[in-house]
Amino acid sequence: MIPPSVHNAAPPAEEHRMERHGAAFGMWLFLITELLFFGGLFLLYSVFRAQYPQEFHAAAHTENTVLGLVNTVLLITSSLTIALSLSALKGGRKGLSVSFQGVTLLLGIAFLVNKYFEWGEKIAHGMYPDSPVLLQKGKGETLFYSLYYVMTGLHGLHVLIGIGVIAAMAYLTVREKITALDAVKLENTGLYWHFVDIVWIYLFPLFYLVT
Repeated sequence: MIPPSVHNAAPPAEEHRMERHGAAFGMWLFLITELLFFGGLFLLYSVFRAQYPQEFHAAAHTENTVLGLVNTVLLITSSLTIALSLSALKGGRKGLSVSFQGVTLLLGIAFLVNKYFEWGEKIAHGMYPDSPVLLQKGKGETLFYSLYYVMTGLHGLHVLIGIGVIAAMAYLTVREKITALDAVKLENTGLYWHFVDIVWIYLFPLFYLVT
């Protein structure tokens, strides 16, 4: 007599499909919580900007728009390369996939390097929360810079985490732990990276293009 568990066992292909959908669903749930988190910060920004429109406008004029634009281009390009890496993997081109993942890593690192110099320049000029220079300005400008450091800092942390995850995906792809038939980890990594890029697309106009 065949045990009931044998009759109820799902075929390997079906079991893999269920695991893939479960992993994707879990990633989407995680991204929704992240969206709610950043959404709260965006709402807070909107409230303070409505209260101090002129001071937010004045503070935004001190931002380095060129660096902000360069970082925007870097992240948009990195979204393309991470998508191309997944497409290459599913097309059976493992080496090309790893190369695109490597380019994505370099673009993410370049973003953080630019942000480091941008923050360093502001700090050198005393433009940071509770600094003597900033406390001499209006409350609106103080709030602007507080939100700037919090929101871009949290975003930078997400970029750093993403870089670490993509590096791990590249390693697993080289070791063939991630393949065309089992690419769910890379797919979820791509979703996370696209989310990080989208958040920046909103941050850029809020802090650099305030009118």
